[in-house]
Amino acid sequence: MRLFLLAIALSATLATSAQNAQEWRDSLAVLNKAIALQPRSTDLRLRKAAVNIELNQWDYAIDEYGRVLQLDADNLAARYFRAYAHNHQRHYDLALRDYEAFLAQVPNHFEARMGLAMVKRKLGRQVDTVDELNRLVQQHPDSAVAYAVRADYERELKQYEPALYDWDEAIRLAPENAEYVVSKVELLLSLKRNEEAWAELQEAQKKGLSKAILKPWIDRCK
Repeated sequence: MRLFLLAIALSATLATSAQNAQEWRDSLAVLNKAIALQPRSTDLRLRKAAVNIELNQWDYAIDEYGRVLQLDADNLAARYFRAYAHNHQRHYDLALRDYEAFLAQVPNHFEARMGLAMVKRKLGRQVDTVDELNRLVQQHPDSAVAYAVRADYERELKQYEPALYDWDEAIRLAPENAEYVVSKVELLLSLKRNEEAWAELQEAQKKGLSKAILKPWIDRCK
């Protein structure tokens, strides 16, 4: 049920993303009036916080999610989106706490696990970041994104062979994703392994990726 409610909250946040700023402000005014009549409604407060985010009122959103958590300490939607808002505002320690509290209740949640890993990365906690990314891959072995995120961090750490392995896995799971292919090719080229880069580009074209998209990297292999 908690995951269901979180999914509903996320859908509500995204469903009206096409509204313009004035429409968002109008929605906010309506929600503020409704909250004045029903101050203990967590649903109304979650909707208001979502509108605050759409209006780039991140600190107001954080405050609103805090009020929701005062009313319902186990509210997953408020916990997750407050972590997201804290991360946006570079309140990394606070984002970390919220992600950890969320994951204590939903340990296999992909976006929260990745969010926690990225927060630890920004805090410079290298070992912890690697642990979180390893856990992400273990929990979601069929996710190309999980391998790609880990590969990117391994490249940053100059762990090139593990990074190449993870790019291979990401490409295997999402062969149509040109970004994964060129990320692997970029790494190979940086290592002066041009023949391998060329072979990767040839294989990508056989799998249907456009030569026009890959041309800048094809030219660099010559």
